[in-house]
Amino acid sequence: MSLTSQEIATQPQCWESALALLPDVAAALPAKGEHVAVIGCGTSLFMAQAYAHLREEAGHGPTDAFPASAARLHRRYDRIIALTRSGTTTEILTALAAADPAARVTTITAVPGSPAARVAHDVIALAEADERSVVQTRYPTTQLILLLAHLGHSVEQARADVVTALGAPLDPELLGAEQITFLGEGWHAGLAHEAALKVREAAAHWTESYLVPEYRHGPIAVAGPGRAVWSLSPLPEELAERIEATGAHLRRPGLDPLAELVLAQRVAVRLAEDAGRDPDSPAHLSRSVVLA
Repeated sequence: MSLTSQEIATQPQCWESALALLPDVAAALPAKGEHVAVIGCGTSLFMAQAYAHLREEAGHGPTDAFPASAARLHRRYDRIIALTRSGTTTEILTALAAADPAARVTTITAVPGSPAARVAHDVIALAEADERSVVQTRYPTTQLILLLAHLGHSVEQARADVVTALGAPLDPELLGAEQITFLGEGWHAGLAHEAALKVREAAAHWTESYLVPEYRHGPIAVAGPGRAVWSLSPLPEELAERIEATGAHLRRPGLDPLAELVLAQRVAVRLAEDAGRDPDSPAHLSRSVVLA
């Protein structure tokens, strides 16, 4: 079994550890009403987008999600949250160095002694969720479930459905599809982008991702026989019928969106293995992007 598969399988335990940690770290997370910026790269950016959308939707205050390479941290923020597994990513460190010094910085990382942790006012270390695989799976979902729970968002369905996601047979239509498009709406959109990234990273497979309403505006042209559309959010029936009319295989969400992401992680690993690729160390990728 690959390291990635082993790490995917431990997500229920990692989630429980993070939820148990929440009372001890709640003060390091944004208070209701604070103006917040969340930065990340790659997978961490998509987790930032999901959290930012839900925080605003829940009425906790203005929340902007930025790729660290394009962060506008000179603006007035009460708190900046840096999401970074390794804590060594160059763009994260550069963004934090340019931030308004009046903002309080919280770094959420798997490595408590990392450079990004050392420049923060507060650090939340999720070391138990760290990974040996280059491809992130359990760390980002553990990070996000901590953030969702802090907002008061119920994570009970996710905790129940992840067990199903880890044990369910993989859909042969998805495994045989030459192309997969992931869809999501609201805070699920970040998860759809992450699901597509997982399949691209692990298997070098052709994937795309879009907001549900945007899919009508051009991207549906890619759908067709031998391809698949996987939505992490409920679809309007009119759109579902249009997708099915293309001949593409349509997967509607049957689980909590976080659990759907876990299922997509498993599909990514299987596609990589079927293609003879190493899901733990994909070509041209590294654990952290450190620029000279």
